[in-house]
Amino acid sequence: MSTRPPPGAPQRRPDSKPPRPNAASSSTRPQTAPPPAGHGEPVRLNKRMAELGLCSRREADAWIERGWVRVDGVVAEMGAKVRPDARISVDRQATGEQAQRVTILLHKPIGFVSGQAEDGHAPAVTLIEPRNHWREDGSRLRFSSAQLRGLAPAGRLDIDSTGLLVLTQDGRVARTLIGEDSTIEKEYLVRVRYDPSGAASGGGPLAPGHEDAMASVDVRSVVPPEALARLRHGLSLDGVRLKPARVEWQNEEQLRFVLTEGRKRQIRRMCALVGLTVVGLKRVRIGRVMLGRLPLGQWRYLGPDERF
Repeated sequence: MSTRPPPGAPQRRPDSKPPRPNAASSSTRPQTAPPPAGHGEPVRLNKRMAELGLCSRREADAWIERGWVRVDGVVAEMGAKVRPDARISVDRQATGEQAQRVTILLHKPIGFVSGQAEDGHAPAVTLIEPRNHWREDGSRLRFSSAQLRGLAPAGRLDIDSTGLLVLTQDGRVARTLIGEDSTIEKEYLVRVRYDPSGAASGGGPLAPGHEDAMASVDVRSVVPPEALARLRHGLSLDGVRLKPARVEWQNEEQLRFVLTEGRKRQIRRMCALVGLTVVGLKRVRIGRVMLGRLPLGQWRYLGPDERF
């Protein structure tokens, strides 16, 4: 249990040894989140726990309900609010349960949806089975059906796109990748064709007879520099300005995109606005985690030393 000394009590020297826990409490010794300096307005406990990186809000609620969370030494109640300088302690049972949750990296093929099944297309999670586990996965983890419970995609990848998709049971990973304040980079290789008339019409379908005019070889030589500048910073989707993006040519018909946001079909819609049609899209990196040599349709565990 973690508590603060009452006002006026003598302060322990920083270099002194902490008191040893008694036998009754050692089996459930909590993990303590250090309080920030200063004071502020009270916030919901689950939000504060997520801000501290202890867990997701949903996990926090589950832990509070089980009596696994203490605030200033007192068992917390559901819906409680805390000040930023409150000491939040989490029971060992919670952290032990959290340690068993897995994060899986999948090389998603075209034709699978990221989330729930739709229009007859299977969700990507159906590929998470022993026969699709990459033989070269260096993890010591072994697959079990319990790893499928609560396993959800942390971000989307369109049905007609391929590449790295993250599925996780860990709310901390999900918050890192898709939380409101996430700045994690996602890198894509995008093969395109160019039709100048598409830019003028907002990137809609080509008019009859224009298909042959679409440049499919050495697209880089015919795309005006202004189009690339707009892709980098100058476009809006659904009336909302997009964050700056890194966009550069990889070869005559392939662009490299690096984004820090994930709007629905964002890259395809961005390209359409400047007269480009996406004919192939592959995500190759999320943060510091690369797709690498992971074969199409196979998966591996996120390693213990890997961080997004």
